[in-house]
Amino acid sequence: MRDALVAINRLSGDTMTLFALDDEKKMQGTVTDGDIRRAMLRGDSLHTPVSEFMYRDFMRIDENSSRPHVMREARKRGIDLLPVLENGLLADILDLRRLRSSLPLDAVLMAGGRGERLRPLTLNCPKPLLEVGGRPIIDYNIEELKACGIDNIFVTVNYLREQIIEHFRNCQEVTCVEEPRRLGTMGSLTLIEGLRHDNLILMNSDLLTTLDFEQMYLHHESSGAELTVAAIPYTVSVPFAIMQTDGDRVTGLSEKPTFNYFANAGVYILRRRLIKEMAPGEYLDAPDFLLTLIDSGRKVSYFPVEGLWVDIGSPDDFRYANQLMDRRSLCR
Repeated sequence: MRDALVAINRLSGDTMTLFALDDEKKMQGTVTDGDIRRAMLRGDSLHTPVSEFMYRDFMRIDENSSRPHVMREARKRGIDLLPVLENGLLADILDLRRLRSSLPLDAVLMAGGRGERLRPLTLNCPKPLLEVGGRPIIDYNIEELKACGIDNIFVTVNYLREQIIEHFRNCQEVTCVEEPRRLGTMGSLTLIEGLRHDNLILMNSDLLTTLDFEQMYLHHESSGAELTVAAIPYTVSVPFAIMQTDGDRVTGLSEKPTFNYFANAGVYILRRRLIKEMAPGEYLDAPDFLLTLIDSGRKVSYFPVEGLWVDIGSPDDFRYANQLMDRRSLCR
């Protein structure tokens, strides 16, 4: 107990939790100042072995765990540090104050476009490196992915590729993949080597969004979909009375109706096995591939985006994004 007190005292100001390992380095429990206090109140001495008062029913992530689910439950319980065990051995410690999730996903960001609608801004600078709020657009997305525990990230590049490659030269989590020519949203996936997981997230690199990647992944898994696409609610209001007709006969009127739709938000989670169905090096855009899956009877689901979503495709979008950042609207 005395050794544990000394160790906890060194953690003063930080998360004051110890992980207790046995002689084989297998984790047996956790120890907090509360555990020690309760032990002392029942009469234990400073010489009492930690095994007598440590907490054995601790939360953990092991081979049978779903990391996102365990992390969400740990947050509900106010737990900051979560041990990761492999065959009982302490393999890692997840700090939930800094890590939003730990998703079993690879990521691919598309950064090869010419950004022609943003000219002259993109004449000498690729659109993903245009600065919004003092930072390149793409860096916000990289930061969000890393905060979700995604550390195997690929960026597909074409136009002004050298600048993007140089930008990520010292970033260990990011690998740039050069497109020999435009291959479309899905076609570039056939160039990727080194995917580690059964699913991957594919997204445009010029988005600013507060999309909850964790919730989207959990929806994708629970739905059993082959591919899940993020969707933006889109409303169309007609300022006139709309007629219902049968031939030349008017059968009814709808006064200034409103129609609600979902639009493609440019973020997809898909099964890695789908890449094998794509012709290597051939152009393939997302709508065509989605329709192929739907026509073959496989499930394509959608996940509504709640919160901010800005596709920076025009000068007005670029100005709007900068105004948002000036007001710090992207802060979670």
